[in-house]
Amino acid sequence: MIAVLAVLLGGLAVACGSHHPPRPSAAAGGPWSGPRMRSASPFGTPGVQHTARPTLGAARVGAVFSDNGAGGHFCTASIVDSPGDSVILTAAHCVHAGRGGHESTDLVFVPGYRDGDAPYGEWSITHVVVDRRWVQHSDPDYDVAFADVATVHGRRVGDVFGGNTLGYDRGYRLRVQITGYPASTEQPITCGNETTKFSAGQLRIECAGFPGGTSGSPWVTDLNRETHTGTVIGVIGGYQAGGATPDVSYSPYFGAGVLALYRTAVRDEH
Repeated sequence: MIAVLAVLLGGLAVACGSHHPPRPSAAAGGPWSGPRMRSASPFGTPGVQHTARPTLGAARVGAVFSDNGAGGHFCTASIVDSPGDSVILTAAHCVHAGRGGHESTDLVFVPGYRDGDAPYGEWSITHVVVDRRWVQHSDPDYDVAFADVATVHGRRVGDVFGGNTLGYDRGYRLRVQITGYPASTEQPITCGNETTKFSAGQLRIECAGFPGGTSGSPWVTDLNRETHTGTVIGVIGGYQAGGATPDVSYSPYFGAGVLALYRTAVRDEH
């Protein structure tokens, strides 16, 4: 994979142009078929995953690769808005093994990765911030990590794409969209549904077909179809490292602890 920032602006212009699905006609008759439902909703059929289109919003989500990009992709991360424009969000277990383990190194974030291409470049992860309760006890309620990424050709990742706003204490029932990268495929998938409360520290969602590799996938609510941004209120992770089956996923609840972690990451931005 080679960074191709020379075509960055052109790629984003194409993505913006293809973002809006067609509006359903008020005069249209007949049953609400699957295609018609998908055209009427940015989420598609609730709980059903499909391949994510190459939109600007999808470009903020990327695959995490090992071995400085030479290894396979094994997790997902996304850009979160920050003053220094260099912070991404993922699951803690993607970057730190937890109790008795250590921090992973030589990781690379590739936003918008698709079919072997890195259209917006490869961004090396330079610094990771995880909660001590994850490091010391592998506490699933703190399976969240923020990371700082290096510049590419003098540009910061947030300068290029912008980022989703971090949301916290938003409650347990929210309509969200999840986008992530299965380790077995070379394209991102996406799904929308409503979250429910699993425990005080965990959210739960039913979205079919989110296997290994989608850990760290952002849960985004309040999608703005004009700015293509939203508020991220979770990541696949937490209970059972995000879920023991691909059809049910979990996320740590984003409360005061996650907010404090984010503030630490912002303070440490380079």
